[in-house]
Amino acid sequence: MTTNTQRHFPATRMRRMRRDAFSRRLMQENSLSAADLILPVFVLEGENQRQAIPSMPGVERLSLDLLIEQAREAYTLGIPALALFPVIGPEQKTELAEEAYNSAGLVQRSVRALKAALPELGIITDVALDPYTSHGQDGIIDEQGYVINDRTVDTLLKQALSHAEAGADVVAPSDMMDGRIGSIRQVLEQEHLHNVRIMAYSAKYASHYYGPFRDAVGSAGNLGKADKRTYQMDPANSDEALHEVAMDIAEGADMVMVKPGMPYLDVVRRVKHELQVPTFAYQVSGEYAMHRAAFDNGWLDADSVILESLMCFKRAGADGILSYFALDAARLLKANG
Repeated sequence: MTTNTQRHFPATRMRRMRRDAFSRRLMQENSLSAADLILPVFVLEGENQRQAIPSMPGVERLSLDLLIEQAREAYTLGIPALALFPVIGPEQKTELAEEAYNSAGLVQRSVRALKAALPELGIITDVALDPYTSHGQDGIIDEQGYVINDRTVDTLLKQALSHAEAGADVVAPSDMMDGRIGSIRQVLEQEHLHNVRIMAYSAKYASHYYGPFRDAVGSAGNLGKADKRTYQMDPANSDEALHEVAMDIAEGADMVMVKPGMPYLDVVRRVKHELQVPTFAYQVSGEYAMHRAAFDNGWLDADSVILESLMCFKRAGADGILSYFALDAARLLKANG
Protein backbone atom coordinates (compact mmCIF):
# COMPACT_ATOMS: atom_id res chain seq x y z
CA MET A 1 0.00 0.00 0.00
CA THR A 2 1.31 3.46 -0.89
CA THR A 3 0.27 6.71 0.74
CA ASN A 4 1.27 10.34 0.38
CA THR A 5 2.14 10.57 4.04
CA GLN A 6 5.27 8.84 5.29
CA ARG A 7 4.62 7.23 8.65
CA HIS A 8 7.54 6.93 11.01
CA PHE A 9 7.88 5.85 14.61
CA PRO A 10 7.48 7.48 17.11
CA ALA A 11 5.41 10.21 15.44
CA THR A 12 3.16 7.39 14.38
CA ARG A 13 2.42 4.67 16.88
CA MET A 14 -0.04 2.22 15.36
CA ARG A 15 -0.95 0.89 18.80
CA ARG A 16 -2.17 4.32 19.88
CA MET A 17 -5.57 3.86 18.25
CA ARG A 18 -5.83 0.35 19.68
CA ARG A 19 -5.43 1.61 23.24
CA ASP A 20 -9.13 1.96 24.11
CA ALA A 21 -12.34 0.29 23.04
CA PHE A 22 -13.88 3.56 21.82
CA SER A 23 -11.04 4.30 19.39
CA ARG A 24 -10.92 0.71 18.20
CA ARG A 25 -14.62 0.99 17.38
CA LEU A 26 -14.17 4.32 15.63
CA MET A 27 -11.60 2.97 13.20
CA GLN A 28 -13.19 -0.46 12.64
CA GLU A 29 -13.33 -0.97 8.88
CA ASN A 30 -16.02 -3.65 8.75
CA SER A 31 -18.96 -4.68 10.89
CA LEU A 32 -21.09 -7.78 11.24
CA SER A 33 -24.81 -7.85 12.00
CA ALA A 34 -27.63 -10.37 11.85
CA ALA A 35 -28.73 -8.64 8.63
CA ASP A 36 -25.61 -10.09 6.94
CA LEU A 37 -26.65 -13.68 7.60
CA ILE A 38 -28.69 -16.29 5.76
CA LEU A 39 -29.65 -19.50 7.58
CA PRO A 40 -29.48 -22.74 5.54
CA VAL A 41 -32.13 -25.25 6.71
CA PHE A 42 -33.02 -28.85 5.90
CA VAL A 43 -36.72 -29.79 5.67
CA LEU A 44 -38.16 -33.30 5.72
CA GLU A 45 -41.62 -34.83 5.50
CA GLY A 46 -43.91 -35.48 8.47
CA GLU A 47 -44.84 -33.67 11.66
CA ASN A 48 -42.83 -33.13 14.82
CA GLN A 49 -39.86 -34.81 13.14
CA ARG A 50 -36.34 -33.91 14.17
CA GLN A 51 -33.26 -35.76 12.88
CA ALA A 52 -29.71 -35.11 13.97
CA ILE A 53 -27.02 -34.98 11.27
CA PRO A 54 -24.01 -36.88 12.71
CA SER A 55 -21.45 -35.07 10.54
CA MET A 56 -22.94 -31.67 11.45
CA PRO A 57 -23.43 -31.69 15.25
CA GLY A 58 -26.02 -29.13 16.30
CA VAL A 59 -27.74 -29.03 12.88
CA GLU A 60 -30.96 -30.97 12.37
CA ARG A 61 -33.33 -31.97 9.62
CA LEU A 62 -36.74 -30.63 10.63
CA SER A 63 -40.29 -31.28 9.56
CA LEU A 64 -42.14 -28.22 8.36
CA ASP A 65 -43.93 -27.49 11.63
CA LEU A 66 -40.64 -27.39 13.55
CA LEU A 67 -38.92 -25.52 10.73
CA ILE A 68 -41.50 -22.73 11.01
CA GLU A 69 -40.65 -22.44 14.72
CA GLN A 70 -36.95 -22.13 13.86
CA ALA A 71 -37.74 -19.61 11.14
CA ARG A 72 -39.66 -17.49 13.66
CA GLU A 73 -36.61 -17.35 15.91
CA ALA A 74 -34.37 -16.43 12.99
CA TYR A 75 -36.72 -13.63 11.95
CA THR A 76 -36.99 -12.34 15.53
CA LEU A 77 -33.19 -12.22 15.75
CA GLY A 78 -32.99 -10.10 12.59
CA ILE A 79 -31.85 -12.73 10.10
CA PRO A 80 -33.42 -11.58 6.81
CA ALA A 81 -33.64 -14.87 4.91
CA LEU A 82 -33.28 -18.62 5.04
CA ALA A 83 -32.11 -21.01 2.33
CA LEU A 84 -34.25 -24.10 2.00
CA PHE A 85 -32.84 -27.57 1.20
CA PRO A 86 -35.07 -30.66 0.96
CA VAL A 87 -34.50 -34.17 2.31
CA ILE A 88 -36.20 -36.44 -0.21
CA GLY A 89 -37.03 -40.09 0.39
CA PRO A 90 -35.42 -42.73 -1.85
CA GLU A 91 -38.77 -43.64 -3.35
CA GLN A 92 -38.98 -40.15 -4.88
CA LYS A 93 -35.50 -40.16 -6.45
CA THR A 94 -35.44 -40.96 -10.16
CA GLU A 95 -33.13 -40.77 -13.15
CA LEU A 96 -34.92 -37.66 -14.46
CA ALA A 97 -35.66 -35.97 -11.09
CA GLU A 98 -39.36 -35.43 -11.83
CA GLU A 99 -40.11 -34.69 -8.16
CA ALA A 100 -37.99 -31.53 -8.40
CA TYR A 101 -40.81 -29.64 -10.13
CA ASN A 102 -43.82 -31.25 -8.46
CA SER A 103 -46.09 -28.35 -7.48
CA ALA A 104 -47.14 -30.37 -4.42
CA GLY A 105 -43.57 -31.33 -3.57
CA LEU A 106 -41.82 -30.81 -0.24
CA VAL A 107 -40.06 -27.58 -1.19
CA GLN A 108 -43.10 -26.08 -2.87
CA ARG A 109 -45.34 -26.84 0.15
CA SER A 110 -42.68 -25.56 2.53
CA VAL A 111 -42.36 -22.27 0.66
CA ARG A 112 -46.10 -21.68 0.77
CA ALA A 113 -46.29 -22.47 4.50
CA LEU A 114 -43.26 -20.34 5.41
CA LYS A 115 -44.52 -17.34 3.45
CA ALA A 116 -47.95 -17.68 5.06
CA ALA A 117 -46.43 -17.82 8.54
CA LEU A 118 -43.68 -15.22 8.03
CA PRO A 119 -44.40 -13.12 4.95
CA GLU A 120 -41.52 -10.70 5.61
CA LEU A 121 -38.87 -13.42 5.91
CA GLY A 122 -36.99 -13.97 2.66
CA ILE A 123 -37.20 -17.53 1.32
CA ILE A 124 -34.38 -18.73 -0.92
CA THR A 125 -34.78 -22.08 -2.69
CA ASP A 126 -32.07 -24.31 -4.07
CA VAL A 127 -32.44 -25.00 -7.77
CA ALA A 128 -30.50 -28.21 -8.41
CA LEU A 129 -31.41 -31.81 -9.03
CA ASP A 130 -29.04 -33.75 -6.76
CA PRO A 131 -31.59 -34.27 -3.94
CA TYR A 132 -33.96 -35.78 -6.50
CA THR A 133 -31.73 -37.93 -8.73
CA SER A 134 -31.16 -41.61 -8.13
CA HIS A 135 -27.50 -41.13 -9.10
CA GLY A 136 -26.78 -38.07 -6.93
CA GLN A 137 -25.62 -35.81 -9.75
CA ASP A 138 -26.93 -32.24 -10.16
CA GLY A 139 -28.38 -32.98 -13.57
CA ILE A 140 -29.63 -35.52 -16.09
CA ILE A 141 -26.95 -38.01 -17.13
CA ASP A 142 -26.24 -39.95 -20.32
CA GLU A 143 -25.28 -43.63 -20.56
CA GLN A 144 -21.70 -42.81 -19.60
CA GLY A 145 -22.74 -40.85 -16.51
CA TYR A 146 -21.93 -37.46 -18.04
CA VAL A 147 -24.31 -34.67 -17.03
CA ILE A 148 -26.12 -33.37 -20.12
CA ASN A 149 -26.15 -29.57 -19.92
CA ASP A 150 -29.12 -28.46 -22.03
CA ARG A 151 -31.37 -31.37 -21.00
CA THR A 152 -30.65 -30.51 -17.38
CA VAL A 153 -31.44 -26.83 -17.95
CA ASP A 154 -34.89 -27.81 -19.25
CA THR A 155 -35.62 -29.52 -15.92
CA LEU A 156 -34.11 -26.69 -13.88
CA LEU A 157 -36.48 -24.26 -15.63
CA LYS A 158 -39.46 -26.29 -14.45
CA GLN A 159 -38.03 -26.52 -10.93
CA ALA A 160 -37.29 -22.80 -10.65
CA LEU A 161 -40.73 -21.87 -12.01
CA SER A 162 -42.47 -24.18 -9.55
CA HIS A 163 -40.57 -22.55 -6.67
CA ALA A 164 -41.39 -19.05 -7.88
CA GLU A 165 -45.08 -19.89 -8.34
CA ALA A 166 -45.13 -21.27 -4.77
CA GLY A 167 -43.92 -17.88 -3.51
CA ALA A 168 -40.15 -18.12 -3.27
CA ASP A 169 -38.51 -14.71 -3.07
CA VAL A 170 -35.20 -15.92 -4.49
CA VAL A 171 -34.36 -18.94 -6.63
CA ALA A 172 -30.76 -20.02 -6.31
CA PRO A 173 -29.42 -22.25 -9.09
CA SER A 174 -26.49 -24.17 -7.59
CA ASP A 175 -26.06 -26.68 -10.39
CA MET A 176 -23.34 -24.91 -12.48
CA MET A 177 -24.93 -25.71 -15.85
CA ASP A 178 -24.05 -23.30 -18.65
CA GLY A 179 -26.81 -20.91 -19.69
CA ARG A 180 -29.29 -21.76 -16.97
CA ILE A 181 -29.46 -18.22 -15.53
CA GLY A 182 -30.55 -16.67 -18.82
CA SER A 183 -33.10 -19.41 -19.42
CA ILE A 184 -34.57 -19.10 -15.92
CA ARG A 185 -34.74 -15.31 -16.17
CA GLN A 186 -36.53 -15.58 -19.52
CA VAL A 187 -39.14 -17.97 -18.10
CA LEU A 188 -39.72 -15.80 -15.03
CA GLU A 189 -40.25 -12.78 -17.25
CA GLN A 190 -42.60 -14.66 -19.53
CA GLU A 191 -44.68 -15.73 -16.54
CA HIS A 192 -44.75 -12.14 -15.16
CA LEU A 193 -42.72 -13.14 -12.12
CA HIS A 194 -40.54 -10.08 -12.62
CA ASN A 195 -39.58 -9.57 -9.00
CA VAL A 196 -38.38 -13.09 -8.23
CA ARG A 197 -34.68 -12.68 -7.66
CA ILE A 198 -31.97 -15.04 -8.89
CA MET A 199 -29.01 -15.80 -6.63
CA ALA A 200 -26.61 -17.59 -8.96
CA TYR A 201 -24.07 -19.99 -7.54
CA SER A 202 -21.67 -18.61 -10.11
CA ALA A 203 -18.36 -19.76 -8.65
CA LYS A 204 -19.14 -23.14 -7.12
CA TYR A 205 -16.03 -25.24 -6.84
CA ALA A 206 -15.65 -29.02 -7.05
CA SER A 207 -14.71 -29.05 -3.40
CA HIS A 208 -14.29 -31.81 -0.85
CA TYR A 209 -15.79 -29.53 1.81
CA TYR A 210 -19.35 -30.55 0.86
CA GLY A 211 -19.37 -34.03 2.41
CA PRO A 212 -21.57 -33.33 5.46
CA PHE A 213 -24.13 -31.47 3.31
CA ARG A 214 -24.47 -34.48 1.02
CA ASP A 215 -25.06 -36.60 4.12
CA ALA A 216 -27.71 -34.12 5.27
CA VAL A 217 -29.75 -34.20 2.05
CA GLY A 218 -29.14 -37.89 1.42
CA SER A 219 -27.26 -37.63 -1.88
CA ALA A 220 -23.89 -38.97 -0.72
CA GLY A 221 -24.90 -42.63 -1.00
CA ASN A 222 -26.37 -42.11 -4.46
CA LEU A 223 -23.30 -40.30 -5.73
CA GLY A 224 -20.96 -43.01 -4.48
CA LYS A 225 -17.43 -42.64 -5.84
CA ALA A 226 -18.47 -40.33 -8.67
CA ASP A 227 -17.56 -36.64 -8.60
CA LYS A 228 -18.82 -33.35 -10.06
CA ARG A 229 -15.67 -32.04 -11.70
CA THR A 230 -17.19 -31.90 -15.19
CA TYR A 231 -19.44 -29.02 -14.15
CA GLN A 232 -18.17 -27.54 -10.87
CA MET A 233 -15.03 -25.39 -10.94
CA ASP A 234 -11.41 -26.43 -10.48
CA PRO A 235 -10.17 -25.24 -7.04
CA ALA A 236 -6.97 -24.08 -8.76
CA ASN A 237 -8.75 -21.34 -10.75
CA SER A 238 -9.88 -17.82 -9.92
CA ASP A 239 -9.83 -16.01 -13.30
CA GLU A 240 -12.43 -18.52 -14.46
CA ALA A 241 -14.66 -17.49 -11.56
CA LEU A 242 -14.76 -13.92 -12.87
CA HIS A 243 -15.88 -15.17 -16.28
CA GLU A 244 -18.62 -17.27 -14.66
CA VAL A 245 -19.86 -14.38 -12.54
CA ALA A 246 -19.82 -11.90 -15.42
CA MET A 247 -21.81 -14.28 -17.63
CA ASP A 248 -24.42 -14.93 -14.94
CA ILE A 249 -24.88 -11.20 -14.30
CA ALA A 250 -25.24 -10.59 -18.03
CA GLU A 251 -27.87 -13.35 -18.20
CA GLY A 252 -29.99 -11.80 -15.45
CA ALA A 253 -28.67 -12.85 -12.04
CA ASP A 254 -29.35 -10.34 -9.27
CA MET A 255 -26.78 -11.78 -6.86
CA VAL A 256 -23.84 -14.14 -7.17
CA MET A 257 -22.43 -16.78 -4.87
CA VAL A 258 -18.94 -18.08 -4.15
CA LYS A 259 -18.87 -21.56 -2.61
CA PRO A 260 -17.13 -22.78 -0.44
CA GLY A 261 -16.39 -19.79 1.75
CA MET A 262 -13.31 -19.32 3.90
CA PRO A 263 -10.91 -21.32 1.66
CA TYR A 264 -12.06 -19.14 -1.26
CA LEU A 265 -12.12 -15.66 0.26
CA ASP A 266 -9.62 -14.53 -2.36
CA VAL A 267 -12.29 -15.28 -4.98
CA VAL A 268 -14.91 -13.37 -2.97
CA ARG A 269 -12.54 -10.41 -2.86
CA ARG A 270 -11.84 -10.50 -6.59
CA VAL A 271 -15.52 -10.78 -7.51
CA LYS A 272 -16.55 -7.89 -5.28
CA HIS A 273 -13.61 -5.65 -6.13
CA GLU A 274 -13.43 -6.27 -9.88
CA LEU A 275 -17.11 -6.69 -10.77
CA GLN A 276 -18.81 -4.73 -7.97
CA VAL A 277 -21.96 -6.84 -7.88
CA PRO A 278 -23.98 -8.15 -4.90
CA THR A 279 -21.69 -10.94 -3.71
CA PHE A 280 -22.54 -13.74 -1.30
CA ALA A 281 -20.52 -16.61 0.11
CA TYR A 282 -21.39 -19.92 1.71
CA GLN A 283 -19.63 -21.12 4.85
CA VAL A 284 -20.26 -24.72 3.84
CA SER A 285 -20.91 -27.88 5.80
CA GLY A 286 -17.28 -28.97 5.91
CA GLU A 287 -16.24 -25.60 7.32
CA TYR A 288 -18.98 -25.88 9.93
CA ALA A 289 -18.00 -29.44 10.84
CA MET A 290 -14.33 -28.54 11.34
CA HIS A 291 -15.19 -25.60 13.56
CA ARG A 292 -17.72 -27.64 15.51
CA ALA A 293 -15.21 -30.41 16.15
CA ALA A 294 -12.69 -27.90 17.47
CA PHE A 295 -15.34 -26.32 19.71
CA ASP A 296 -16.57 -29.65 21.05
CA ASN A 297 -13.02 -30.71 21.88
CA GLY A 298 -12.25 -27.46 23.66
CA TRP A 299 -9.56 -26.51 21.13
CA LEU A 300 -11.23 -23.22 20.13
CA ASP A 301 -13.62 -20.86 21.89
CA ALA A 302 -16.93 -21.18 20.06
CA ASP A 303 -18.42 -17.73 20.60
CA SER A 304 -15.39 -15.70 19.59
CA VAL A 305 -14.38 -17.91 16.66
CA ILE A 306 -17.88 -17.99 15.18
CA LEU A 307 -17.99 -14.20 15.03
CA GLU A 308 -14.38 -13.90 13.84
CA SER A 309 -14.94 -16.40 11.04
CA LEU A 310 -17.99 -14.49 9.81
CA MET A 311 -16.21 -11.14 10.03
CA CYS A 312 -13.58 -12.57 7.67
CA PHE A 313 -16.27 -12.87 4.99
CA LYS A 314 -17.26 -9.23 5.47
CA ARG A 315 -13.63 -8.09 5.28
CA ALA A 316 -13.21 -9.99 2.01
CA GLY A 317 -16.20 -8.14 0.56
CA ALA A 318 -19.15 -10.48 1.01
CA ASP A 319 -22.49 -8.69 1.20
CA GLY A 320 -24.08 -11.69 2.88
CA ILE A 321 -23.08 -15.07 4.29
CA LEU A 322 -24.87 -18.39 4.30
CA SER A 323 -23.81 -20.10 7.50
CA TYR A 324 -25.02 -22.91 9.74
CA PHE A 325 -23.79 -20.69 12.57
CA ALA A 326 -26.29 -17.97 11.63
CA LEU A 327 -28.57 -18.54 14.64
CA ASP A 328 -25.64 -18.80 17.05
CA ALA A 329 -24.08 -15.66 15.61
CA ALA A 330 -27.33 -13.69 15.71
CA ARG A 331 -27.84 -14.65 19.34
CA LEU A 332 -24.29 -13.59 20.20
CA LEU A 333 -24.65 -10.29 18.36
CA LYS A 334 -27.88 -9.57 20.22
CA ALA A 335 -26.31 -10.44 23.58
CA ASN A 336 -23.30 -8.24 22.83
CA GLY A 337 -25.54 -5.31 21.97
